[in-house]
Amino acid sequence: MNGGQYEHAGRRLLPWSSPEGKPCYLVGSGTGLVSRLADEIETIQLGMADELLGHAAELLSEPRATSHELRYLAGRLRESLLDVRRVAESRGTRPARADPAADTAVEKS
Repeated sequence: MNGGQYEHAGRRLLPWSSPEGKPCYLVGSGTGLVSRLADEIETIQLGMADELLGHAAELLSEPRATSHELRYLAGRLRESLLDVRRVAESRGTRPARADPAADTAVEKS
């Protein structure tokens, strides 16, 4: 374990916070409804981050981008980075799931 601020032995950091802004954790097998919901939300967050990177590349290549547009982009990138960091912290503190597809994957050279 890496000693990150979200790390708690035997618990999974969830991709949402309490109404007070405190981290939420799940204790269990990792196969229940809440765990599956957390997996779905993490997948959405990572997908949104990827899309945002595409928008950022487009806006940054536009010489006429305004300071307002760039500040807005910076704010969304910050939010996305916080989500991605939280996913990374969560996944870094729990064992990787077995991926049956990985057993049959062939590396292309």
